[in-house]
Amino acid sequence: MPLTRIQKQKLRAGRTRAALARKSNGKARLSVFRSAKNISAQVIDDQGGRTLVSASSLEKDLREQKIGGGLEAAAKVGELLAERAKKAGVEDVVFDRGGYIYHGRVKALADAAREGGLKF
Repeated sequence: MPLTRIQKQKLRAGRTRAALARKSNGKARLSVFRSAKNISAQVIDDQGGRTLVSASSLEKDLREQKIGGGLEAAAKVGELLAERAKKAGVEDVVFDRGGYIYHGRVKALADAAREGGLKF
């Protein structure tokens, strides 16, 4: 029986996450979730098993700006996440694209987080 689209996506995400776990050396992980209309990201401490900071295009202040869920929203989410991570004392992260290709909104979020001061 062939795999469904969702099963294939979970396999890709698992491969990405396993490779990051080998290379991370205890750094926090910046994980991205992209839906058809929105984008969100969180910085996760895998050793402690908890989320340190998060940001989403669904947050009230970003929704009020009416920027939607496109490239502009992804960039705003990246900036906001970098700002919150720096306040929490996190500067070095590994980027977990979650099985999505590094293109479009995912790339815009990553570039904005880098400009905001995160190193990965």
